[in-house]
Amino acid sequence: MRRRWRAMDSARLRSMAIVAVVLLLALGGLFLARGRSGPEEGGRQAGRDEPTVTLVFENGRRESMPMEQYVKGVVAGEMGRLPPRGETEERDWPEQAYAAQAILARSFAVRYLEETGGNEIPAEHEAAQAYNPDNITQAIERGVERTRGEVMTYQGETVRAWFHSYSGGRTATAREGLGQEEDPPYIKSVETGENEYVPEDVARWQVTMSLEEVGAALRERDIDVGRVRDIRIAERGPSQRVTVFEIEGTEGTRTVSGNDFRLAVGPERLKSTLIDNFEVGNGMLAASGRGFGHGVGLSQWDAYKFAREGRSPEEIVEFFFDGIEIRRLWD
Repeated sequence: MRRRWRAMDSARLRSMAIVAVVLLLALGGLFLARGRSGPEEGGRQAGRDEPTVTLVFENGRRESMPMEQYVKGVVAGEMGRLPPRGETEERDWPEQAYAAQAILARSFAVRYLEETGGNEIPAEHEAAQAYNPDNITQAIERGVERTRGEVMTYQGETVRAWFHSYSGGRTATAREGLGQEEDPPYIKSVETGENEYVPEDVARWQVTMSLEEVGAALRERDIDVGRVRDIRIAERGPSQRVTVFEIEGTEGTRTVSGNDFRLAVGPERLKSTLIDNFEVGNGMLAASGRGFGHGVGLSQWDAYKFAREGRSPEEIVEFFFDGIEIRRLWD
């Protein structure tokens, strides 16, 4: 009897083993058919070592550090801390907003290194990203660590991670805000809605300057029409940002892109090209509008709002970019 039972048990075990193998093969084929390459969702699988970057400062000094340490300094430089209200001290942004900014900072750096083929990144804002390690706080460190290794990709390639201070209620296309010839497929113009958290001087702005000032600013960028007589809005884009200005002067008329005009007269004065009122008269230009910055990609103050609403860093980033995948390149 014992031998019979053992034989039957052995046969059953063999049958169960065969069934288990078939099931495993079937499930494995199903996962392969779905394109899953690991246990984590959304394709966020780590597969490489954290790179080392070398910062190149304007005076020629070089400093090497792990990528994640660099990202902390960039988040501190590009977002930093909020100004004090009344007598209170500076405040941190919501941690999820720092984490979303970290994904963009990391994506920018990885894309930059891919394009240059080295490991050096300029430390100056004009050439790459603002880097300020003195501004790193515990909240920034937690935000960066929360998204460690995560970058934005589109069809397997790291994207250009544009961002700005505030959208004014709607973000811009790359052609509108940056004067790009073509819009990358992952850049879209989205409505961000009302934002109760944005400071008033960022939400809405106004500026007055003389046409003489405008002419001098344009000449510094090799745009010379003589003495400026008139400035007209010639074209607007999908988000209603001004894409082309027409400058009339004593020596002719020229068209200037909205972004070039904003940078020429000063991005701290003409804070955006989302202009509501624009008047020229008596030798003066008066304008008012909404938003701060070029308007392309992630809006930092809208990221603040979404973080306060409880959205994750990945959800915040995915709101502003179309069809992207957030992948974790290293642990």
